Amino acid sequence: MDSQVMVALALSLVGGLSTSVGALFVILYEAPNLKMLGLLQGFAAGLMLSISFLDLAHNAMNSIGFLKGNLWFFAGVIFFALVVNFIPEPSMSPSSDAKEKKKSGDHGGKDMIKKHRRQVLFSGIITAIGISLHNLPEGMAVFLGSLKGLRVGLNLALAIALHNIPEGVAVALPVYFATQSKWQAFKLSTLSGFAEPLGVIIVAYLFPSSLDPEILEGLLGAVGGVMAFLTLHEMLPLAFDYAGQKQAVKAVFFGMAFMSASLYLLEISLPKEMSL
Repeated sequence: MDSQVMVALALSLVGGLSTSVGALFVILYEAPNLKMLGLLQGFAAGLMLSISFLDLAHNAMNSIGFLKGNLWFFAGVIFFALVVNFIPEPSMSPSSDAKEKKKSGDHGGKDMIKKHRRQVLFSGIITAIGISLHNLPEGMAVFLGSLKGLRVGLNLALAIALHNIPEGVAVALPVYFATQSKWQAFKLSTLSGFAEPLGVIIVAYLFPSSLDPEILEGLLGAVGGVMAFLTLHEMLPLAFDYAGQKQAVKAVFFGMAFMSASLYLLEISLPKEMSL
């Protein structure tokens, strides 16, 4: 069990630290490349949909029956829908910040910018808190996936990592505008990603080491529901907004094809003693 926790922690760190990549988009470039971020979201959505429906939900229904598998799946959907309802995730809106800068410049330059900085900084902090709370169940999903096998945990970590890049932008953008500090923007964005390994630690101590196989399959079905809701509610709309519908749909199917290929390559390349 300890080794499984360590593997899950390592995988969740990959996902969590990808918020730092998003912060780099902000501090290294004057404006984030929104089309690229949208394509990444479409690609990640394809990965996530494949994992949700063709892997987690499919295996749950095969293992514990169609009815039970569906009940677990929709329990996951309802759980994450409640999370989103009570803690709505702030969206990335660099265009509004750019307008704010322009407006400030038109009405007195530095004085107006100073007046708005505290409000924008508060917005960045609230965004970081909201994203951190969203990252907790994602870390839990990576841990439960790792219990099933390396393949499931690895695929979840990859898809979540791609999803977290725009989240890093959403945190870093207002903080950088408010403080003019690249370090502060990078630091707060990175800290918001550490909620993912924290989610692993929490769930690792909630579940016993000898988890009933039927319960594990059910929980993984619920993780499929969480991932499906996350994809359809947050990732696809962002992809459509920033990359355009046609390009985003292409990225989704490319992501699905990539996931199918990765599943096959992992299956034939991993040593037999390593669980898939």
